[in-house]
Amino acid sequence: MELGLIGLGRMGSFMAQRLVAAGHSVVGFDNNAAARQEVAQHGVTAVTSLADLVNRLKAPRAVWVMVPHGPPTASTIAALLELLAANDVLIDGGNSHFSDSQAAATRCASRGVHFIDAGVSGGVWGLTEGYCLMVGGPEDACRRLEPIFTALAPAGGYARVGESGAGHFVKMIHNAIEYAMLEAYGEGFEIMRRSEFDLQLGTIAELWRHGAVVRSWLLDLLARALAANGDELAHVAPYIDDSGTGRWTVEYALANAIPIPIVTQSVYERFSSRIGERFSARVIAALRQQFGGHPIHPEQ
Repeated sequence: MELGLIGLGRMGSFMAQRLVAAGHSVVGFDNNAAARQEVAQHGVTAVTSLADLVNRLKAPRAVWVMVPHGPPTASTIAALLELLAANDVLIDGGNSHFSDSQAAATRCASRGVHFIDAGVSGGVWGLTEGYCLMVGGPEDACRRLEPIFTALAPAGGYARVGESGAGHFVKMIHNAIEYAMLEAYGEGFEIMRRSEFDLQLGTIAELWRHGAVVRSWLLDLLARALAANGDELAHVAPYIDDSGTGRWTVEYALANAIPIPIVTQSVYERFSSRIGERFSARVIAALRQQFGGHPIHPEQ
């Protein structure tokens, strides 16, 4: 298939490479010339404008937007709607709020354009391991794009989860669960570090990877982070960013009277990491760098 891909950063670049390796044709655009040059080395047709990207694709077109949520996504969708035609498909693969995706679907439908919201999980490992795709949108449009989705995902890693907005809603909840899991690992390892025992945290992380109930991919990455940075994680500042999805989940739960104390507390702990020293924050910051390539704030 042909796909236009807008946003050739860390995730977009790897997605483009995975698609080309699977035999698909990708036309890519990014404002950054270096990003365009990088993907061009991997068989992507890099262009310098949205208009050029749309013109290079055969109708009915499929265009995937992979830029930061909020104004960058909204402005990109607005610009594309001036260029796309009826029966084209527009996919938003960023971490957009699900209500924004519902509104975008309505705007697209008024132009005859099909809108798909795709929650994407996999981070910097997606190129080799594949991306878990949580997709919302019209059933026919999603079925049309299945060759793209199945090329990006590992076996069993793609599903249409509902109508427009459902993909980003499910991804929001996915990220909220991730917040809580990261917090649990961080707190557990902080207790062991502060105990009266001379515990080797890297050894314990590696031990738990083999047969323990708490084993997981995140634990695999924690063992990797401790091996790379040492038990003290001395080069990892105890400062944890948040992308917004955890906050949105708490807001949704509050609005609908759904008790989620663990997820809520995990969001608060991210805020507390910015005002005081917590070893658990070092653990979570190191894990986010491992699975998502998120930057580590240098120790002051």
